[in-house]
Amino acid sequence: MKRVRLSYLSLVVALALTGCGTSKVVTTYNVDKLPLKNAKISDEQLKRWSHLDILTDTIPGMSVDKAYAELLKDKKGVKVIVGIVDSGVDIEHEDLKAHVWTNAKEIPGNGIDDDKNGYIDDIHGWNFLGDITKERLEYERIAMDKTLTDDATYQKAKAMVDKKLNESGQGKARMQDMLIQTTASDDVLKKHFGKSVYTVEEVNAINSTDPAIAKAQKVMKQVLSYGLPVEDLKKEIQKELNEASNYDAHINKNYRTVLGDNPKDINDKKYGNNNVIGPDKKEALHGTHVAGIVAQARYNNLGGDGVASNNVEILTVRAVPDGDEYDKDIALGIRYAVDNGAKVINGSFGKAFSPQKQWVYDAIKYAEEKDVLIVHAAGNDAKDIDVEDNFPNDSDDKKTEFASNLITIGALNFEYGTNVVANFSNFGALNVDVFAPGVKIYATTPNNEYQYLQGTSMASPNAAGVAALIRSYYPDLSAKQVKQILMDSGTAINTTVQVGGPKGDKKPFSSLSKSGRIVNAYTALQMAAKMSKK
Repeated sequence: MKRVRLSYLSLVVALALTGCGTSKVVTTYNVDKLPLKNAKISDEQLKRWSHLDILTDTIPGMSVDKAYAELLKDKKGVKVIVGIVDSGVDIEHEDLKAHVWTNAKEIPGNGIDDDKNGYIDDIHGWNFLGDITKERLEYERIAMDKTLTDDATYQKAKAMVDKKLNESGQGKARMQDMLIQTTASDDVLKKHFGKSVYTVEEVNAINSTDPAIAKAQKVMKQVLSYGLPVEDLKKEIQKELNEASNYDAHINKNYRTVLGDNPKDINDKKYGNNNVIGPDKKEALHGTHVAGIVAQARYNNLGGDGVASNNVEILTVRAVPDGDEYDKDIALGIRYAVDNGAKVINGSFGKAFSPQKQWVYDAIKYAEEKDVLIVHAAGNDAKDIDVEDNFPNDSDDKKTEFASNLITIGALNFEYGTNVVANFSNFGALNVDVFAPGVKIYATTPNNEYQYLQGTSMASPNAAGVAALIRSYYPDLSAKQVKQILMDSGTAINTTVQVGGPKGDKKPFSSLSKSGRIVNAYTALQMAAKMSKK
């Protein structure tokens, strides 16, 4: 889940089209009769749509701007540390560096574990991956090592690997064709527009009888719909091509050996380093974007605006590679963030297999004991996670929660109405708690840049930002209470919506999560004020 990545199968489908302890408080928001927005969303609105107000703008944002203007204008909050367990964060970014957590108990660069926590010079967090950027998926690791789990799970994982081995041979040719199509279409449109960079709006507006231009338009409409710049998308396609070409070598490679730890031993903790950006700053794209959604400065004329930037510090835990995270790294990463003062932890990652899930469960319970809220992305497979496995979670049987401090977030589209749920978002009446904006979210990316990215990975930090606001201005409220506020105060939608993409079906929005609501900062803060002892 870490990356906004496109599997070659999804690209095939896309390009084939061308021929890529609280009581509920009734919310003050009633949108049942809200008219649909007919006007096209403007570029300025799109950049900050997650902060807009659904009643005022008919855009299903979280009313963040309204909350700041009406509820927080003259209030002062306390500092809240937000743990970002992710791919690494560019802590040198111009719009983040002022909000980076610093370990006051460590003396920088002296090579000594001054605070005696087992991590030397952990000034801004810890990198549990060391110099690793790429990793296998969990089912691939299981298929290569049957001692990791039970035989039934092993057989399932092996079948998936065997299938992918077969597909990879066929996928190579398809990916080559996709790259050719994308590159050729891009060249045609560059010539048509007379410039190297163009927008999806400009592509949509093309009205040409030239067959080459019409074909290029059709291809690039699909390409640009992913929310990535064309050059970045071509790089992603090339990555997928490389993977299809080298899959056999990939599944047999043990990327972990460079760390020197035993991933099967949770007590083997002294590994990694203090470089929270990672060995390649560009590979910190996902984590930097997630951090920005929470913490990038507001109204400084740089990029977008963070949900909770005024009073947050970002503590970076690098634990999510390009591939599936290890349970050990996640468990230790959660504990690290908790032990260093995080009151909210964002987890924009996930997987379908978790051989050491108990380690993660124990870490979640540890966070619960320390009153830390964990905000987790629901996943991007357009599946019902009441039925299908999705880790980490807070229920071993998908029915009964073992902890009260983990909240799972589905993703919203900026288009209110039938398509308000992102077509990639997982859902579940029991195992998704609430929805938040996750399509085309504008935030920080490495090297002082900004991009639109999308996924439940983006919805989660939007919700985490609201949680941080509550914990900043109403610090007496517990993690459990904050979770319930996010769920109970949200805007209820009672209409039927599309789920699962074009081949999905329609379901009542109320059936897609436990709350049937979307996160709303304004009403959440109102509820928090009523519940707080302050």
